Amino acid sequence: MQQKIADPIDRRILKALIADARISNADLAERVGLSPSPCLRRVRRMEEAGIIRGYTARVDPAVDGWTMSAILVIRLSRQHEDEIDMFEDAVRGWDEVIECHLVAGTPDYVLKVMSSGLDSYERFIKEKVARLKCVASIETNFVMSTIKERRA
Repeated sequence: MQQKIADPIDRRILKALIADARISNADLAERVGLSPSPCLRRVRRMEEAGIIRGYTARVDPAVDGWTMSAILVIRLSRQHEDEIDMFEDAVRGWDEVIECHLVAGTPDYVLKVMSSGLDSYERFIKEKVARLKCVASIETNFVMSTIKERRA
């Protein structure tokens, strides 16, 4: 559900929560220029409307030994419903895939994948991706460094 936020106070609330989801309601209210009760009501309303989808902790992937990331460009052999379903169902079960996007254009999917190194990545490709009969081609780009990452 796509929602527009027209209210500048709601925008300030969202910006503050994006920067620090652990901010107390009292501090949030002070930051956006409200008293705590109306601020909390606005946050709850945006949660109920699905504008705020949840709160998460961003954990360094290296904690799990995932030190290498790659961007995969996948083309399916055909864009038939059964092959699309096969691919998407498989991707949902792969822990290595942290993002998967269906895209318009020449590739069908773009994935962000994490692994513990080149050997681990090679196993992922050989044992998971390449075994799907619906995959026609796989192109890999290794991430050297992340310049900007936004979570909102």
